[in-house]
Order: sequence, then C-alpha cells, then structure tokens
Amino acid sequence: MSTLADTRDIPVNFYRPDPYLRTPRMRSPEYVQMSTAAAITLGLVKGWMHRTGCTHCLNLLVTYPEGCRANCSYCGLARHREESRDYADRNFIRVDWPTARYDDVIERIRNGADQGRFERMCISMITHPDSDEDTAILLEKWVKAVPHIPASILSNPTTMDRTDLVRLRDIGAQIFTVALDAVTPGVFERTRGAAVDSPHRWDTYWRALEWAAEIYGPERFGAHLICGMGETEQEMLAVCQRIRDMGGHNHLFAFFPEQGSLMEDWSPVPRDQWRRVQLARFLIDYRGVRVQDMRFNGQGQVTDFGLDRQELEALIASGRPFQTSGCPGHSDDEISACNRPYGDSSPTDIMSFPFALSDRDVAFVRRQMAGEDIGTFDHDGEA
Repeated sequence: MSTLADTRDIPVNFYRPDPYLRTPRMRSPEYVQMSTAAAITLGLVKGWMHRTGCTHCLNLLVTYPEGCRANCSYCGLARHREESRDYADRNFIRVDWPTARYDDVIERIRNGADQGRFERMCISMITHPDSDEDTAILLEKWVKAVPHIPASILSNPTTMDRTDLVRLRDIGAQIFTVALDAVTPGVFERTRGAAVDSPHRWDTYWRALEWAAEIYGPERFGAHLICGMGETEQEMLAVCQRIRDMGGHNHLFAFFPEQGSLMEDWSPVPRDQWRRVQLARFLIDYRGVRVQDMRFNGQGQVTDFGLDRQELEALIASGRPFQTSGCPGHSDDEISACNRPYGDSSPTDIMSFPFALSDRDVAFVRRQMAGEDIGTFDHDGEA
C-alpha cells in the first residue's frame, strides 16, 4: 500500500494533501515525491484537473528531511523556508508534491494504474549530498522495471561532474535537462547565486549544458527557462537561440510568484511578454527561425517574428506554440509529454496550456499578445 496522506474528494482543480502531513523518515531512494497531477493520474490522490484528464509525464522529485541546500529566491523548496514548513510538505511550482514509496509507484505503473497515459518519467534532482547517487539508483530501477516509458533527468549541475552525466546516459536516461531558469548572469546571481546565499553559479550551469550537448547529442538535452524575472524578451530569446544552436530544446515557464518564496511579492510575467516569448521560442526550436531574423524595440520586445505573416497567423491559429514546452512523448516532438498542468498559472488564467487550444483559447491568447487588459477564463475556456 502506498504511503500517502488519507485523501478526500474535493471539488477543486487540484486535491491538496493534508497540510499537516509530516514526513521526517521519508527519504530517497526508498521514497519519492511526485507532482499532484502525476499522483492524480496514477490514482494515488483523488481529484480532477480542469479540461484535462491527466498529465503524460510522471514527474518525480528526490526527497530528504534535510531538504534542498540551495536558496533560489523563486523556489518553494528553498532553504530559507526550513523553519516555516516541513520540507516534504512544501509546495513547488504552485502545487503540492505528495510522497510515496518508489516501489509502490513502479508497481502501479506495471499494473496499468495510469491506463497507459504516461509517455515519460522525469527525475528531478535537488541540491543535496545524496541526490546524485540516489538519482542513479532510481533511474536504474526504473529502466529495468518499466523499459517502455523513457526517462528524463532534470539535473542539479552544482553537485555534478562530467562522469555523472555519462553514468546517467549509460544507465538509460534518454534526455538530460538543466534548470538554468535565469537567462542572464545578473538575474542568475540575484535569484539563485551568491547574492541570496545559494551555491549555484552561472558558469557551472552552462558547463553542464555543454557536457550534455556532447554526451547526449542533438535533440536529447535541453534547458528550463523562466520568463519574467527581470530579463528582456530579447535576452530570453538569445539564450533560446544559443541552446538551439547547441542542439537542445528550450522548456519555458512563466514566472508565477511562489507562496513563501523570497519573490512571493513579485508580479507574474506580463501576459503580452509571455505570449510573444512562447511564440518566438517555438519558431526557434521547431521552425528554423533565428533570433537574428527577428526585430526588437528599445525595450527588447519582439516587434517582428521573422516569419511571413500568413505563416505566422496560421501557426498562431494552431495554438501549438502556447502549449506547455517540455520533453516529448511517443509521437509528436513538438508537443510535450511533460505538460505540467497548471504548474505556472491557475486554471482560470492559463499560461502554459496542458492541452490543445480551442478557437476560444486562441482568441484569448491573441488578445493577450495585443496587450489587452482582459478577464480570465471561465470553466468552459471562454474569456
């Protein structure tokens, strides 16, 4: 039987586990945390998700009572929160991450509890002395038990060297990603470097990306990037282009202030900025458009996407650029298996769509791109 808090049927978009759940003895590799969406899809937590029946990626997180030793200013797992809430009960990218025994998770997958909906598994590392070794243990067990579902690694470059990347590849990691998050040296230093008493360094993260390009090869590595932490659109897209030129892909997140983080009082990324960056990133990653083909104004905002207007309009109408960007599934490299439902926004104001957009959704996105001050979605996806 899985080790989880007792669940209740609650008519909200996400079931949130008992906030008083305490997990002092639960540590990897025996235990893992998983996103609420993954727990719902796996049947470990009762609940439902707005306009989507599941997530197609089993997002796992290594866990330790001591917590993450980094202190990133936007993260719900940051070290500075250690006195305010038990580590394994903290929210992370807006949702709770319930804890389960890893063997139980694998057994449920083998017995079809996900009904074949998972197309990928991802192990997310944290800054902890045991994270590297335990990630390898978790990966090896997964590859042996569930070989038909490919595995990704969301790495922690601060604790890794080149041999760690080689080892994970040899065990069976298909894709290796780096959570760069901040896209300029200044933003990186201010949000997750020495300025906030955190161990991460800009050069260390780029070195890991260079290793990943060499070890995993084209289309098998990427970076997580957060839009809206003080960078310009031009700066964000220059990094997207750099990673694409290396052979990787860019996985975007809209900045949304995490409750309890050092940046909890910041505003979310402006909607027009986010939509332009989403569209331009898609063009860079999948349509061969280069950032050098685009035009920007004095504030670094995109004014020309470098694509024929008719082609651009058809792409916007498809809605594909505005779906969640992440590691792919079985059939379509442009559509992410890691759709992370509502990881960067609420269901009433969707930033990264975890499903194909309707015509009404596209109309809403167009109005956001135009800078209109519009209301939020209702439950039928109307503005």
